[in-house]
Order: sequence, then C-alpha cells, then structure tokens
Amino acid sequence: MTLDVAVQMDHIATIKIAGDSTFALLLEAQARGHRLWHYTPDRLALRDGRVFAGVEALTVRDVAGDHFTLGAAERVDLARFDCILLRQDPPFDLHYVTTTHMLERLHPRTLVVNDPASVRNAPEKIFVTEFPDLMPPTLITRDVEEIRAFRAEHRDIVMKPLYGHGGAAVFRVRAEDENFGSLMDMFASTWREPWVIQRYQHEVRHGDKRIILVDGVFAGAVNRVPAADDLRSNMVRGGQAAATDLTPREREICERIGPALKERGLILVGIDVIGDWLTEINVTSPTGIRAIRRLGGPDIAAMVWDRIEARIAARAA
Repeated sequence: MTLDVAVQMDHIATIKIAGDSTFALLLEAQARGHRLWHYTPDRLALRDGRVFAGVEALTVRDVAGDHFTLGAAERVDLARFDCILLRQDPPFDLHYVTTTHMLERLHPRTLVVNDPASVRNAPEKIFVTEFPDLMPPTLITRDVEEIRAFRAEHRDIVMKPLYGHGGAAVFRVRAEDENFGSLMDMFASTWREPWVIQRYQHEVRHGDKRIILVDGVFAGAVNRVPAADDLRSNMVRGGQAAATDLTPREREICERIGPALKERGLILVGIDVIGDWLTEINVTSPTGIRAIRRLGGPDIAAMVWDRIEARIAARAA
C-alpha cells in the first residue's frame, strides 16, 4: 500500500527533530514508501464546500539542521489525499478550531488523524473531566469565590489556563502564598476563558508520566522528571526523560479511557499521570514518541501507521 499523505503542521523548518513526534511519524511514513506533502494551517481555504491548501512535496531525513526538502508549492484539493495528519501545535484557539471545521468536510473519506471533530470536542483539560474518579480534585471556573473555596479546602493548589500548553503559565499556590490575589488579577486580565485549578500532587517531584495510546491501546510511556527548581515536568521546560513501566493503576486508567478514545477516532493520544491520578488527555499534537524510542521503548510511529493503513484498507474493502 502506497498512500498520499499530507501533514498540517507548524512549518517544518521550526521543529526540533530530536524530540518531535510529528517528525517521527513522517520518517516512518517515508520509510514505508508513502508520498508526503507539507502545508501550514494558514494555507487552508474552504471554497464552495471544497477544501484547498497550498502544499509542497516533502522528503525528510534524520539530520539536525538538514532534516527536510520541500518542493514547489501548488494549490490542491485536499480530497485527493488518502490521509491528513492534523499535527499543528496548540494554542487551541479559534484559529485551531476553524481548521477542524474545514478538515471535517474531508473526513472520513480522507482519513484525518486525529478525527477533527473529536479534536475540537475533546480539549485536553476538559475531555479528561469525563473520568472524574481517575482525576485529582479539579475545578474549572473563573469565578473567584469558587477558587477561594477550593483553595481553602485543599490549601496547596495548581492554577493553569484552560487552553494553555507546554507548561506555560502553570503556578503552584500554597495556602500561605501572598501572591494569590495578584495571580487572580493576572489570570483575569490575560484569559477570557475559565482556568483549571487542581489539588497539588506532591508525587510530581518523582515525575509526570506521559503515556501514549494508539487506537485506544497502551503503546509506551516516558517519565518526565521536573528540574529541582521548577514545578513543570514538560521536556520543553527542562524536564528530564526517564524510562518507565506502568503501574497497575496506570494500566487501569488506560483500560478505562481506551474505548472512549477508539470510539472518537483518536488514534494517537498522550495522557499525563501524576502518582495515581490522570491530569490531562492530549489529543491535538501529543508528544513523546521519540523520547520513548530513544530510551529503548517500542516504535510507536510504526504502530500508528499500522492502524492508519488498516483503517484505509478496511474502508477500501
């Protein structure tokens, strides 16, 4: 099977290939003989019910600083492709949401991974609330009195923007922290959306585990340990990747959420687990594939393409 594959992503010139999951997917697709095209989301156009983009033929190589070659741009109807990878990074804003509406015009005749309607309807910090018994105590609001009451109950809390990403603007607020009022003012003036407030999990000092599921099934995991002077474990914020295995509780979490992911057409998902608690379900552009492979784990990119190929073959049959 040879597929025509387009990838919607931030420009490939901007990525750091050592840890980029999109790049891992592209390398695997190319190794299988699939033909690749590249475009950025600002080049999408919806006209008379058809979706177009200015795409460029793409070849990739695992060489830092010389990792891609692009052909000349051409305007094409995206319905000509067998598969589109929806892989631009957040922020998950109205621009991002609009691209999901456009791509929904193509899916499932052209397989979009992940399903654009499900990506739109399952923001990472909201979708996870469908499983409240798997989560630490969590509040989503911008109501000051709700937040004060939550803080009074749990005393040590974390505040973060609902549609934030990459560990940006994540704050720990202890019971005695005098910055609470200033943080509330800053959040209120910076974001119109509600915020996420969670009980602080002391286990984060031992790591925030990123677990990858492919088509609803556990595929691999990496433990991200925060730097000694930082709350955040994201690798882009200095967190260190370490090999890991799943605990029985983490396997329970995967088994509980797996059917919901599969039902929604979310083929590649990354969940975050701290201690015994699920904190996020990442469906937009989950990372971790290359880190897991580098630490001796499975080839998750190959698993993803196995599932994509199987779905396209089943549809053709």
